Amino acid sequence: MSLTVALSKGKLLAGSEALFRRVGLPFPEGEGRRLVVEMDGLRFLFVKDMDVPTYVEYGVADCGVAGRDVLLEMASDVYEPLDLGFGRCRLVVARPRGGPDPLGASTVRVATKYPRVASAHFLARGQSVEVVKLAGSVELAPGLGLADCIVDVVETGRTLEENGLETVEEVASSSARLIVNRASYHARRADVAKLLESLAP
Repeated sequence: MSLTVALSKGKLLAGSEALFRRVGLPFPEGEGRRLVVEMDGLRFLFVKDMDVPTYVEYGVADCGVAGRDVLLEMASDVYEPLDLGFGRCRLVVARPRGGPDPLGASTVRVATKYPRVASAHFLARGQSVEVVKLAGSVELAPGLGLADCIVDVVETGRTLEENGLETVEEVASSSARLIVNRASYHARRADVAKLLESLAP
């Protein structure tokens, strides 16, 4: 099997490593500085989580591991054959605890790392939306007057609580998915099938 696999350097890395090791597939030791590692017939690319679908869509990687939250945001043209079952979280709308309900306003200003998902969510409700794109610490935005609410990923909800926020509604659930480049899926069918079979929960 000689496939190139794109992996997120972020929160899904530990789960990816645990899964690969559990099913007896090779995985690079430790999180070194090297971004491309070849071993035992697999080539690993370590990239930012939002970039995994792009590397796979453009065929630089045959497959990758990406969260469904990232796939919804990037809307990349890739196959998504497997839910790997780890990295479970939810994309939610959250507001200051006890504050006005942003879902009742005619226009809402939303801070988020997920502008595409946030826009689509509010527009589907018939609300006009102003999206403030942030790269991190989205929870600060409402308290500092930058936004009425946020759309962000939560696992336990503790970070929201610590920043005086509460969940208003769930936008989508997320978990780690194995994604495959469309051309690789056909051209390298045997190798891809073997990987899918190994990783299937």
